[in-house]
Formats: sequence, structure tokens, C-alpha cells
Amino acid sequence: MTVLETERVAVSPLRRGVTPRRRGRVPAAGYFFVAGYALLLLAFGVFPTGYSFYLAVTNDRGQFTGLNQFLKVAQDYRFVPAFTHMLIYLALWLVVLVVLVVLVAVVLRSRVRPGTSALLRFLYYIPGALAGVASVLVWLFMLDPDVSPVSWLLKSLGMESFAAVLAPGNLPLILMLIAFWTGAGGWMVVMYGALNNIPDEVLEAARMDGAGPWRTAWHIQIPMIRQWIVYMTIMAFATGTQLFVEPQLLQTASLGRVSPTWSPNQLAYVFAFQQGDFNGAAAISVFLLALGLLAAGLLVSRSNLFKLDEK
Repeated sequence: MTVLETERVAVSPLRRGVTPRRRGRVPAAGYFFVAGYALLLLAFGVFPTGYSFYLAVTNDRGQFTGLNQFLKVAQDYRFVPAFTHMLIYLALWLVVLVVLVVLVAVVLRSRVRPGTSALLRFLYYIPGALAGVASVLVWLFMLDPDVSPVSWLLKSLGMESFAAVLAPGNLPLILMLIAFWTGAGGWMVVMYGALNNIPDEVLEAARMDGAGPWRTAWHIQIPMIRQWIVYMTIMAFATGTQLFVEPQLLQTASLGRVSPTWSPNQLAYVFAFQQGDFNGAAAISVFLLALGLLAAGLLVSRSNLFKLDEK
């Protein structure tokens, strides 16, 4: 069997020992379990989204204004910089997340002994157990050259003070590091579990055909977990567009050196709670929702994420 033939076997929906599932009536218990999620989705997802749309197309007196709220916030001098900052951060965050998470998961699956891998998976998960506020506080300590254990590194890079570290050009990189440290470990565990679902006979066939570890990873393992990678990218993109806590705490800790409207969510906060313009804040939230839906739609359509395997 050649490597290409092995790849076709790997991505084939048919698996040895898998029997077709019969389609029939859904048990009543299934509706019971789904009902709880559906109620929470309606209460904290659908209804708030609908109310945001209502606010975005009306004014403070409830009068219909069409697209006026969207035009008003788009013409605000803080709108373009806030979305530019977020997109730069997202580009760094998604590239580093996808590349390093998949790389570490593949190495962990193929190179590390089972007992050691369990310990490493636990260590990867520990940062994700911290709340967002706590993780930012940890990084505030790490980024202050006066108290940081890596102050020698910061000073070697020309960052002699906390203000120099929090220079505007450094913020996307700093926020990416915070997000990666907090969220990447959990995704490594998920990807490791996905790699464990690959049939051993497929990997054995690749080894018998002469494929090395990296060729096996590129042609066999990564294509077989492609849907999980796409799912991770969609979730990470959605999380990244909601950036608020991290730049807000950095803005407070830096005594105003970081802009209070650095991210779109911060700008929406200023509109709502400092200017009293809830309609403008709702328009910004709709912009973010549209951006997230567009990115998710493109990824789903390009990757066939929800395509059912033929049994």
C-alpha cells in the first residue's frame, strides 16, 4: 500500500469494524436532555441577540432609524482603529494557536510515552483553569521589568519599564501570549484525543510503506482531524472577537497608557456606559456578530465541517 493509498484509507468515512447505524425515532429522553440547552440558548443567546438587533435599528425613543446607528458608529474616529487592533490580534492568535497546538499534539501522540503524556496533558490544562482576570494579573507581574522573573529578557529587548512593555505596537503580541497561555492547553488535550481515534492499522500501514513521522502526520493524521482543527479555529475566532477583559485590565494597570477603546468590545462599553448610547453599542455588537458569522460560514463551507459520513 502506498502512502497516497494509505491517505485515502485514512480519510475514508468507512472504518473497519464500524457497523451502520439505523435511523429511527429519537427517544423521548433525547428531547428532555436537549430541552435544558434549548432554554438556556433562548434565554442567553437568541433573545439578547434579537434585542440587540432591535436596539441597533432604533433610537433611544424606540423610533425606527434603519442603518443610521451602524453609520454613526462606523464614522466614529475610534471605530476603525479598534477593529484594526482586533484583526491584527486575531491573525497572530489564530496562526500561532493552530500551528503550535496541532504540532504539540502530534508530537505528544507519537513521541511521548503514555505515562508521561498523561502528566503533560494535565500540565497543559492548568493555565486554562484560571479565570481570564486571574491570568491577566499573572501576566501583569510577568511583564513588569521591576519584578518579573524574566526581567533580563525584557530589558535585553529594550523594555526598561512597564510603560515601554505596554507600548501600543506591543499590545497585539502581549494579548496573543495571554490568550495562548490560557486557552491553548485545553485545545492540545482535545487534539490529542482526536489523534487517538485514528485506527492503529492506518498508522501501521503508513509505517510499513516507509512513511516517517512527519510524512505520516502531514498525509494521515492532520487530514483525519481536519474537522476538529476547523472547529477549534471557529471557536478561537469567536472568542477573539470578544476581547475585553485583557485590554481593559492592561489599560487600568498602565494608568491610561493603553487606549480605553483599544478593542471593539471596549468601544461598545464606552458607548453604553460612559456615553449612555446603548443603541450605538448594540450596533457594534451586531458588527461583531456579522464578522463572526461570516468567518464561521466560510470555514464551514470550505471544510464540510457538518457533512455527515456516508454509512
